[in-house]
Amino acid sequence: MLGGQGERGSIVTENQQTREPVKVFLVDDHALFRAGVRTELDSITDDVRVVGEAGSVAEAVAGIARTKPQVVLLDVHMPDGGGAEVLRRVRPELPDVVFLALSVSDAAEDVIAVIRAGARGYVTKTISSKELVRAVVRVSDGDAVFSPRLAGFVLDAFADRPGSAPISDPDLDLLTPRERDVLRLLARGYAYKEIASELFISVKTVETHVSSVLRKTQLSNRYELSRWASDRRLV
Repeated sequence: MLGGQGERGSIVTENQQTREPVKVFLVDDHALFRAGVRTELDSITDDVRVVGEAGSVAEAVAGIARTKPQVVLLDVHMPDGGGAEVLRRVRPELPDVVFLALSVSDAAEDVIAVIRAGARGYVTKTISSKELVRAVVRVSDGDAVFSPRLAGFVLDAFADRPGSAPISDPDLDLLTPRERDVLRLLARGYAYKEIASELFISVKTVETHVSSVLRKTQLSNRYELSRWASDRRLV
């Protein structure tokens, strides 16, 4: 998750160094994560300037309207509606604001849903600080930016090719966003304690989510869940 602090300065290419800093607004329901991103970006570069942050959809809508950022770094899953809801409410009023999804999720359906809602790019939270700065500057200049393996999901979905990533799945639709997050990490072999640490929740909450997923999918153990998740390209 976001690393690579170094000497402060410009990270973008030389012909961009005279530009004004890109104004960035952070949207994520984890305050510690927002604080970490803000601290790292402020410490390593003059290319971007964080002008505000929010931890919920309502706070994000109000904060973006107030600060008028150029780029919004947007979490996909939040308790009160998530990134797609922020996009739905902000874009009609502020069409010039660019959205870049920054999420722990790298599931095809999450990537496709937020791009269809209007985001200009999608990167995962494993991205380094310097790479994130470059991504912010690029989307502010009109480019589309994706973490490498995610670009294929978008190409498949919008090309509508055989074998493309599904836009929706009735079985997946039964799961809440948090249950999908837990399932994805479980299928990758994470222990309950590791899942809890990654998602900033308790081990007991992880156990509750796993039990709910097993019930909804009518499966009996984590090995069957792993196969089920792999078949749906969650892993």
